[in-house]
Amino acid sequence: MSIRLPVLRDGDVGVRPLARSDEAEWLQLRRENAEWLKPWEATTPPGVPHDSMTFASFVRQERRAWKKGQAFAGVIMVGERIVGRVSIGGIRWGAERGGSLGYWIAQSHARRGITSRAVKLMIDYGFAQGLHRIEIAVQPHNEASLALVAKLGFRPEGLRESYLFIDGGWRDHLVFARTVD
Repeated sequence: MSIRLPVLRDGDVGVRPLARSDEAEWLQLRRENAEWLKPWEATTPPGVPHDSMTFASFVRQERRAWKKGQAFAGVIMVGERIVGRVSIGGIRWGAERGGSLGYWIAQSHARRGITSRAVKLMIDYGFAQGLHRIEIAVQPHNEASLALVAKLGFRPEGLRESYLFIDGGWRDHLVFARTVD
């Protein structure tokens, strides 16, 4: 039996799973936004082997995780153009029923309300699938993300010191959460 993965929509903004046919557009978007994303995006620390994979393997891994309920990851679309990514990863079912939210948007589309619309689509989807709690970790100086979590009703929960390796160092993050209720 084949499970059909969703396409989420809010007017001209959409979220859908990454497809093999997206490779050229995805790689170009990542190249164009490498410096823009560098201060915010987690990377593998030095001395730790980096898991390199082909684009096709990356797509298969994401689709498998979505079908198994381990992660919901998609590209953010404006019309038919890919402009970013949003995901709920690290999903834990059982007693917790929670996951961690992540996202990024191309510099050319930042501060236009697209990210908050796409993130809301993914949050609503996650809750509709049975998640009870979604959390997000934000660097304390990331003003755009702090505004987004406030706008979407996330509550502050505290500080995780040296939480993720980003831009050459271990960075502190403020943690926020929302529950379905």
